[in-house]
Amino acid sequence: ASIQATGATLVRVSQSPEAGFRPDIDALVQAITPATRLILLTSPNNPTGVVLNQQEINAIAELAIKHDLWVVTDDVYSELVFEGEYCAMASIPAMAERLVSLGSLSKSHAMTGWRTGWAIAPPELIGHFYRTALAMLYGLPGFVQAGGICALTEAWDQRLKMRATYAGRREISLNLLHSIPKIIPMAPQAGMFMMIDIRQTGLTSQAFVDQLYQQQGVSVLSASAFGACAEGFVRISFALDDKELAEGIRRIGKFVSSL
Repeated sequence: ASIQATGATLVRVSQSPEAGFRPDIDALVQAITPATRLILLTSPNNPTGVVLNQQEINAIAELAIKHDLWVVTDDVYSELVFEGEYCAMASIPAMAERLVSLGSLSKSHAMTGWRTGWAIAPPELIGHFYRTALAMLYGLPGFVQAGGICALTEAWDQRLKMRATYAGRREISLNLLHSIPKIIPMAPQAGMFMMIDIRQTGLTSQAFVDQLYQQQGVSVLSASAFGACAEGFVRISFALDDKELAEGIRRIGKFVSSL
C-alpha cells in the first residue's frame, strides 16, 4: 500500500512452494522492464522464514547493476536466523550506491508496537527520507527513542535470548505438527513464523482459518494474504509461550482429524 500510494506499480514475482519459496531468478529477469525502478527483498522472509544465500544475493545484485535498479532490503529478521548464514546485500561493495537496507527493533527486541527502526542508504537519499519523515511522522515519542537507544546498547544481547526462545518454539512446533496427517510444516530458517501446507485437507487457506477458529478457537493466518503462490498454506506465530503453543497445535490436530 505504501508503494502504491506514491503512484508506483507493484509487480509481484511468485515463488514456488515446491522450490521451498526460494527466489526464482529467471522469473525476476522476466519481470524487469524499462519502467522498473527497484527490487524489494525481504530476507529473512516473512512468512516463509527463507534466508537468501550468497548465490541468490549475488544474482540479484548483478541484475540491479545491469539494469541500473535500486534494491531495498527488509532485514528486520536478520538477528533471528536459526539455520545457515545471513547474507547481507550490503556486503557487496558495488551495491553501496543503489542499496537501501531497512532495520528495526520490532522483532529482535520485541518492540513491535513502538515502530522504531532505521534505513541505511546513500547520504543523498537519506536527506529525502528525513524530509519525508519530518512531514509525515514528526518524530518518535521520547520514551520510544530512549528505549531504542537502550536496545541498541546495553540490551543489545537480548536478541540472542530472543533467538534461542524462538528456536526452541520452532522445534516444539515441528515435532507436534509432523504428527498431524494431511498437513506439512515448513521449517523456517529464521523469524518467528512457520508456514504449514494444508492443501491435502481439501480446504482453501481462508476456509481452513475460518473453520479452525470457529471449531477450536485457534487463530492462524491465511498465507494467501502474501500472494497467490501461498494459497493452500497458513502461517502460525511463535509469539506464545511453549504451553499455549503446544495446546494450539493440539487443537489444530483435533480439527484436521475431524475433516
